Amino acid sequence: MASANPVPMTEKTFLGHPLGLIILFFAEMWERFSYYGMRALLIFYLTKHWLFSDSDASVIYGAYTSLVYITPVLGGWLADKYLGQRKAVMFGAVVLTLGHALMAFEGNGGQGDPTINIFWLALAFIIVGSGFLKGNISVIVGQLYPIKDVRRDGAYTIFYMGINLGSLIGVLITGYLGEHYGWSYGFGAAGIGMLLGLVVFVLGKPLLLGKGEPHNPALLKERVAGVPREWLVYLAGVAAIGVLWLLIQYQAVVGWLLGISGLALLGYIAFIAFTKLSKRERDRILVIIFLLVLQPVFWGLFEQAGASVNLYTDRYVDRMLFGWEVPATWFQSVNSAFILLFGPVFAWTWTSLGRRGLEPSTPAKFGIGIILVGLGFMALNWGAQAMGVDVQTSMWLIVLLYLLHTMGELSLSPVGLSAMNRLAPWHMAGLIMGGWFFATAGGNFVAGQISALAGADGAEGGEAAKELYLQVWNTVGWIAFGIGIAVLLVSPFIKKLQHLDTLEEDTDHAMAGESELAEPQAAGRDTWEETRR
Repeated sequence: MASANPVPMTEKTFLGHPLGLIILFFAEMWERFSYYGMRALLIFYLTKHWLFSDSDASVIYGAYTSLVYITPVLGGWLADKYLGQRKAVMFGAVVLTLGHALMAFEGNGGQGDPTINIFWLALAFIIVGSGFLKGNISVIVGQLYPIKDVRRDGAYTIFYMGINLGSLIGVLITGYLGEHYGWSYGFGAAGIGMLLGLVVFVLGKPLLLGKGEPHNPALLKERVAGVPREWLVYLAGVAAIGVLWLLIQYQAVVGWLLGISGLALLGYIAFIAFTKLSKRERDRILVIIFLLVLQPVFWGLFEQAGASVNLYTDRYVDRMLFGWEVPATWFQSVNSAFILLFGPVFAWTWTSLGRRGLEPSTPAKFGIGIILVGLGFMALNWGAQAMGVDVQTSMWLIVLLYLLHTMGELSLSPVGLSAMNRLAPWHMAGLIMGGWFFATAGGNFVAGQISALAGADGAEGGEAAKELYLQVWNTVGWIAFGIGIAVLLVSPFIKKLQHLDTLEEDTDHAMAGESELAEPQAAGRDTWEETRR
């Protein structure tokens, strides 16, 4: 019997997949190498080199990571409307490379050093570059395959492995260099990684077979005020760097912008749901809003990894292993290692339970994820308290924290993305995904605030500072645990609002009415097959 999705005779493949997937795999691997390598060092760079307090450094960290998750909304829109994904990724890669190169200028340190302005500029470059690259490169993955090609899920699995492989080795290499040889070596390695990603993407263009190109190339050539429209888009990106250079220095403004725009977005989604949608579609939107509101709870705790947990690991954890002290940054790679190990296990588990009719619903999985992230901090607190606050905490408690958090991530992140794609009406898919990014960004900002609370007395050091970390984590852990239990209790009711029994019927009906938009919508859904990373 012939395959339902035969590979075109002219298509060159490797292990059954287009060669373009290899290019995207390595380009994204090196981009994640640079991003997570730099992220592992950032909180230490802020506290040890620029001499910010733990509290201030945490707020800066939260503002930076939240902005990284906001800009892809605009970068994706510019790619869809004007540039196409390939040009957007190319521009983003160039900007990212420059940003990581600027991170190597460390000056003499201290907030009075004028070189700190180059540091703010480097962060702005990285934020804008991520906006153009993150998301758009995963769109090209989907474009390599026909819409109903059964290889698509496997392709995104391979791509996701590249993301986590880059994160794993990036943290190990840049973290070691940064901690043992100097900041410029660590950040320089991250910059080299990003440059390698750019080179791979440029050289691999022929293997992309024309995918990700602008929908209307003539539009880019049109002149506006004598300047080609394409160059105006790039100039807008450069202007955005200037805006973000200012924003990143005023973190409170970032918080207000996130809060106001996030509430406005949720309000707009709700307005459309109650004024323009059928009852079943409206119910599904209510489920989406429910899941979005839970996002900051989970990521606010999960993203302590790069902030308060990183600082705690450096100061209060016994990292000696066979006579050698493990670099504090290396613990940032544990999450990626666990994802590579347990990602396939979770996928198999959900499938196996589904065949038996025992698979938890999407809201229930969210509850499980939030419970696990809370349990991670509760377990760390219990273990550290049992050992004694005056004794260095065992590194295996940190590993246990990351194990529980990774299990929580696998229960929530890919599941949530799938729910956004599946439950959103076809004409609201982009808007809903924007809501997902806003909620994730909000969680990162919340993470900075929690870390600031935990490190409020960090400058004093000693047992009192360590006790404060544990108290804050124990409190937020119990709060998350309680919220997770509440979500589990209401999940049967929320599940009914999904109307899963009529989902395919409703989708087919809507698509039949707008057949000419079916293909772009299907491609749009594949844009976000990538998980949080």
